[in-house]
Amino acid sequence: MEVKQKKTVVIGASENPERYAYRAAHSLLRHGHDIALVGVRQGAIQGHPIQTGQPVLTDVDTVTLYVGPRNQPVLYEYIKAMKPKRVIFNPGTENPDFEKQLRAEGIEPIEACTLVMLSIGQY
Repeated sequence: MEVKQKKTVVIGASENPERYAYRAAHSLLRHGHDIALVGVRQGAIQGHPIQTGQPVLTDVDTVTLYVGPRNQPVLYEYIKAMKPKRVIFNPGTENPDFEKQLRAEGIEPIEACTLVMLSIGQY
């Protein structure tokens, strides 16, 4: 039986190997997930382009955030418009106001670490 992998959008993607978003993109690919990358600068991670701005993305299961709370307000409507099932707030990105907005839209906010979730099979 073939399992369809969940599409994950990494917001805050970077080509810098020191960044957690970079590590998360690699780990998601290693675990067989379809990814889309959105960042401040264009680039690529393992052949997947980092798109800038707010590209139209469809069929999104999960958004994993690597953008601090003070830079998130410009992303609120963009993320809600993707209609993901969940948004993962990685350490340092927690934002109770945005989490409340997501719940109101029927989107599950999760305060967790994407890398840890993948490593323990809880993604």
